[in-house]
Amino acid sequence: MNFNAISSGIAPILAPAGIQGAGQPEAAGGGFGKTMSDALETVGALQNTAHASAESFMSGETEEIHKVALDQQKAALSLDLFLQVRNKIVNAYQEIMKMQV
Repeated sequence: MNFNAISSGIAPILAPAGIQGAGQPEAAGGGFGKTMSDALETVGALQNTAHASAESFMSGETEEIHKVALDQQKAALSLDLFLQVRNKIVNAYQEIMKMQV
């Protein structure tokens, strides 16, 4: 059986370059706050793109309803993901604060 033909269309999942392992010092100008800020800016950009796409469709500039729907869905999913990550971080912080020293 030839697995090369099957796996040729599958891209490997790689970790982002900015992620640091445990015990490594924080990079200059980076860190958790910057990562969250960048993620929030990305979510905002997707929201703005979705809004512009909807405005363009409603004004009659474009007839591509599928593009509008995809942009809206991307924006909604990115916001949902960001909120879930934020909720997990808040829960982790609360659990750490409950620990007795």
